[in-house]
Amino acid sequence: MSENYRTSSTGSSSSLNSSSRDTEDDHTIASILAEEENLRADGRLGKRLSHLDSIPHTPRVNGEIPDVNDATLDHDRLSERLATYGLAELQIEGDGNCQFRALADQLFHNPDYHKYIRKKIVKQLKKFRKLYESYVPLEYKSYLKKMKRSGEWGDHVTLQAAADYFEAKICLVTSFRDTCYVEILPKDKNPTRELWLSFWSEVHYNSLYASGDVPSRVPRKRHWLF
Repeated sequence: MSENYRTSSTGSSSSLNSSSRDTEDDHTIASILAEEENLRADGRLGKRLSHLDSIPHTPRVNGEIPDVNDATLDHDRLSERLATYGLAELQIEGDGNCQFRALADQLFHNPDYHKYIRKKIVKQLKKFRKLYESYVPLEYKSYLKKMKRSGEWGDHVTLQAAADYFEAKICLVTSFRDTCYVEILPKDKNPTRELWLSFWSEVHYNSLYASGDVPSRVPRKRHWLF
């Protein structure tokens, strides 16, 4: 019995330490975000698409990748839309982490923080399972295990979890034929910032800026927790 107690105590201590580290990390991230004035939602890009209706967002897993001809047409359609609204893409690496890299660029101006973004999204999915599991057409634990892996493609469920966790309005300019613009809002919270992404349907995400404002890929100092 004493050995079981020691094991239980050790597990509890480890869990508490892990929870404490997560809390410290979250507080540090909050400070970083607060210091970045350009991360706050000022609505500048939103004004360019203010006349467009955003369809209600329904989280979903990824669909089938389109064939080459359809994908090419989709890409051309997206490029035309971005040009029309004076938007430009920061090209994100296509290594399976593009959604998380694009979110990291919007939040921290550094796509390399994608592992941190994925970690927090999975944490959100796990902690608030009831909010998301109905949108996932497979065993939920298997879905979480899959999403933990680097290189696993993000979907519209992970986008909703990102909006919820980071209290952000995610503005998605898409290549969909009938849907140009999608807003993903945090549930039961007012967004504190806007994140702008382009979505080449079922293929790739990039980070969006106003034309002429796309940053160069100058490496930024990485914070210790990343």
